[in-house]
Amino acid sequence: MNYETDATLALIAALPFIGALFPGLMIRVGRNACALSAGWATLSALILLITLSTKVWRGEVVIFQLDWMPMLGLAANFRLDGLGLLFASMILGIGLLIILYARFYLSREDPMGLFYTYLMLFQGAMLGIVLSDNVLMMVIFWELTSLSSFLLIGYWRHTVPGRQGARMALAVTGGGGLALIGGMLLLGQMAGSYDISVILTRREEILASPLMAPALVLILLGAFTKSAQFPFHFWLPHAMAAPTPVSAYLHSATMVKAGLFLMARFWPVFAGTDLWFYLVATTGLVTMVVAALIAIFKDDLKALLAFSTVSHLGLVTMLLGFGTTAAAAAAALHIINHTIFKAALFMTAGIVDHEAGTRSIPRLGGLRRLMPITATLAAITAFGMAGVPLFNGFLSKELMLEEATHTLWLGNPWLVPVLATIGGLFSAAYSFRYVAHVFLGPERDDYPHAPHDPVFGMWAAPALLAALVLVIGMWPQASLGGFLAVVSDAITQDDLHLHKLKIWHGLTPALGMSVIATLGGLAVLALYRPLAGAWNAMPKPEAKVMFDATIDATRNVCGVIANRMHNGRLTNYLAIFGAATVALGIYAWASGLHTPGARDMIEANLIDYIGTVLLFASTIAIMTYHRSRLLVLVLIGINGLIVSLIFVRLSAPDLAMTQVTVEVVTLILMLLALHFLPKHTPRESSWVRRGRDMAIAGTAGLATAALSWALMTRDFETISGYYLKHAKPDGGGTNVVNVILVDFRGYDTFGEIIVLGIAALIIFALGEALMDGRASKKLANWVHETHYSKDRHPLMMVVATRVMMPIALMVGVYIFLRGHNEPGGGFIAGLTVAIALLMQYMASGFSWASERIHFPYHAYIGWGVLVAGFTGIGAWFNGFPFLTSDFGYVHLPPIEEFELATAMAFDLGVFLTVLGAVMLALYSLSRIARRTGESVNVSPMDYDPSALAPEDLVRDEPPIGQAGEVR
Repeated sequence: MNYETDATLALIAALPFIGALFPGLMIRVGRNACALSAGWATLSALILLITLSTKVWRGEVVIFQLDWMPMLGLAANFRLDGLGLLFASMILGIGLLIILYARFYLSREDPMGLFYTYLMLFQGAMLGIVLSDNVLMMVIFWELTSLSSFLLIGYWRHTVPGRQGARMALAVTGGGGLALIGGMLLLGQMAGSYDISVILTRREEILASPLMAPALVLILLGAFTKSAQFPFHFWLPHAMAAPTPVSAYLHSATMVKAGLFLMARFWPVFAGTDLWFYLVATTGLVTMVVAALIAIFKDDLKALLAFSTVSHLGLVTMLLGFGTTAAAAAAALHIINHTIFKAALFMTAGIVDHEAGTRSIPRLGGLRRLMPITATLAAITAFGMAGVPLFNGFLSKELMLEEATHTLWLGNPWLVPVLATIGGLFSAAYSFRYVAHVFLGPERDDYPHAPHDPVFGMWAAPALLAALVLVIGMWPQASLGGFLAVVSDAITQDDLHLHKLKIWHGLTPALGMSVIATLGGLAVLALYRPLAGAWNAMPKPEAKVMFDATIDATRNVCGVIANRMHNGRLTNYLAIFGAATVALGIYAWASGLHTPGARDMIEANLIDYIGTVLLFASTIAIMTYHRSRLLVLVLIGINGLIVSLIFVRLSAPDLAMTQVTVEVVTLILMLLALHFLPKHTPRESSWVRRGRDMAIAGTAGLATAALSWALMTRDFETISGYYLKHAKPDGGGTNVVNVILVDFRGYDTFGEIIVLGIAALIIFALGEALMDGRASKKLANWVHETHYSKDRHPLMMVVATRVMMPIALMVGVYIFLRGHNEPGGGFIAGLTVAIALLMQYMASGFSWASERIHFPYHAYIGWGVLVAGFTGIGAWFNGFPFLTSDFGYVHLPPIEEFELATAMAFDLGVFLTVLGAVMLALYSLSRIARRTGESVNVSPMDYDPSALAPEDLVRDEPPIGQAGEVR
């Protein structure tokens, strides 16, 4: 197989996401501009896809590879072969028609910009699935389709069915997605790679692995839930509460076919095995028959089409499950045919609903004269769905029945052909009913609206699809033969040399079965009334009721467990966690072997003993005086300082500096937080509970000490040698700790600063909730017991902090610049500068200082994350993985040679995020303090009260939007 690299493939995958940025803005210009802004991205991606398709037709596979985290097997790899070309063409081609259709379908009350944004996000996620060449990346896009489809299905969120349908779809497909993640991880483990191109070549290794069966079951769970296979079929009909353009796109051409794509993509790996046959073929056969039977008696147009969709998805699943190359080719053909006629049928159903005011079949009929264009399009596409000769569905139905005649199920030669014929009969029945009960019969005088054909823009898309139904049905080989061969070869990874597609194959068993199915469908239509009466009288399980009952029961059980375990008592949580950890440790100790370590201990000196005694003393004092919050806070600070001395003793100056700065910052912030709490903690626990907690904590402490002793007294190989060896030549720095943080483990650091920023924003959000809403009333009436000091802003402190400010800033800059080669770095520098600023706020009050220090704290967090992220992305342009740093040495006379490294930009992002997070937390707490009645000083320091009038000493809280707050 020939591979050719082309970056255009990545652009095709990115264009829908880029296009999602514009509809929300262009709706201000007008509805046409909004639709065009979505259409240009889809059309551009489709044109680029067509340019690449010539390579696929020549038998080549177009790839694009971009390493993300190669050590973990994560790569942004894309692949375009015949199968990917088929699905990408459907996603973009039908998507373009849906954009046109939705422009005229949506009313002026519907937020069109939001609709097209959701639609483009979903389109991009689907393209990501079908173009991915890495299973982990595929899983990410898979979950994005669940999330974006949730937004689309619940687009009419003012309706109860819309919200319920969206939740049901998300619950079922999201649960299947979790199973898929597990299956893909096992598959990658068995194949030794997460790249699909490699996995498709490792069939023997995968089938020989004991993990094959659980991996296949998990992968099929993901496929079956997404493609609504029995017993997970129930979510799809309830998703019909979405607008018709969503149903036509998601539930005919794209989302529900993602499961089919997944089975087709890994067909070369699993097909032909007994487990694959009985799981896939049986599920598909049952789904095809059961859903087709239900569809016949549905009175809602979209419900009928929804169950028919489930049935046809079952048909394709069954064909893929047969495991033969001919069946795989038939599956590919029916995927094409179903996409064409089902998207058009959903659009015609939407036209009927839009123009007649209802989609209830008993309220319709006789529309052929009132809506002749719509009736013609519906009839053509419905006959395609029924498998009538000269329409496209006939071709794939014939191939399906032919394969069914050659399939044995547990040695039975007639079971599959009979059930397949029954499924075809039911399919013909609901197709004929769609035409007869909606468009034939006498005209009525009680339509909700006066029916008429819509404007051209609404029927143009289904008209194009109806034309394809006829063209493929009449000239199959000329219109589709070559493309089908390319797709089939991609599915089977083999050159099939398919026979030419033709309408007449002679007098074959498949033809007889097809005639029986068609005539039987007409018979069911003729006997519909008595059959419908019997069906309605028959007791049937209701999937939605069962689903709701399951959800309610699960919620109740989880609620009981959660209420008992999560009762708000921190001691309970710690007791459960501590007891479980100790129990596991005891089991490990009792079931294993212990041999004392022989590693030499570091010789202790007098300072070590003094530090140990102080650490023990402060810890015991914390336990003894834990009810006095202020005293405990001071003692915790002492503990932190002793720990920093331990770091110095163990030659870890970076950690010592970090520990000291963190202690200072947290101490100041906690002091401010204590302002809102009583001085003493009330005594809540009984002596029995405290005795239990003491026993668990003591046991856990001794166990941890024993584990530490056992580890540190043993000789073991560490990775420190690797870092010491490679820090300078590979990372460009002699400070190994900093090089690890910004290079070797830069991704960890990137995640940590994001978490830090999120924590600060959550503090701010909680503060906003306290400032506004119902909680603010309690806050306004709250009177704190503290009597404020008369000299809250003493002269000496104000002067000292002013002198310290430039020195501290200079120290912070110095620590930042030296961090790559000496102890320091962005994190410590950020905390140092934050301490300098905190001291200004403490000395003169927050409001006075914020008027003179204009810091957009939110923006600092955002800029910090962006700077760090873009620094990491820059490595891609040099062909290196994300966050791979680069460095060089520069000599500028008369300055001596110095180093420039990209790690400095990453460290700058860390610095900005840390500084913004600390200051935003301070701002949030200080704003609440002012709301509780704390006065705001006018001057930077306190004066003699007798020298000024009382009204000169304090003033009200500054208005919202003052310096220091982001508007």
